Amino acid sequence: MVFWVPLLAWVAALAIPAVLLLRGPRPLTLAAVADQLLRYILLIPVGLVGLWAFLGHVFFAAQSAAAIGWAPSPFQFEVGMANLGIGLAGVIGAFVSSPGFRAAVGVVSLGFLGGAGVGHLVQIAETGNHAAGNAGPILYTDFLTPLAVLGLLLAQKLARRGGPAT
Repeated sequence: MVFWVPLLAWVAALAIPAVLLLRGPRPLTLAAVADQLLRYILLIPVGLVGLWAFLGHVFFAAQSAAAIGWAPSPFQFEVGMANLGIGLAGVIGAFVSSPGFRAAVGVVSLGFLGGAGVGHLVQIAETGNHAAGNAGPILYTDFLTPLAVLGLLLAQKLARRGGPAT
């Protein structure tokens, strides 16, 4: 299950805006594409996956630890609480168009998820931990998700300034 959640989240976060954009007004602009993608990346890979991780680390700690290749730890509660905050912020950010709020969600996600991704790489290098919850898709989405949020915010800023392909 752990293996599929980040993959399915990203499939949904790309498929839903693609359908909405294909059915929407023409011509397509960078601003419209960036807005739809950002909204659904905040909602699904940041928001819903953050809430899913909260539930796993707090209420199913032993199973979550096993999926990552770790022993259960009291620190999972803290990781779960961090996921709760990021998940809620992602859901809110999907429905609030404030670039500042969305940037804050991106920066916090980069710090937490990017740091987790580095931790996964260290675990792979030092212990050979290739468990699905450590070396599977979550490893890649820990970097992809916050970078996508911040990249799309930059694209929106460029589009507002009349940058390329607005």
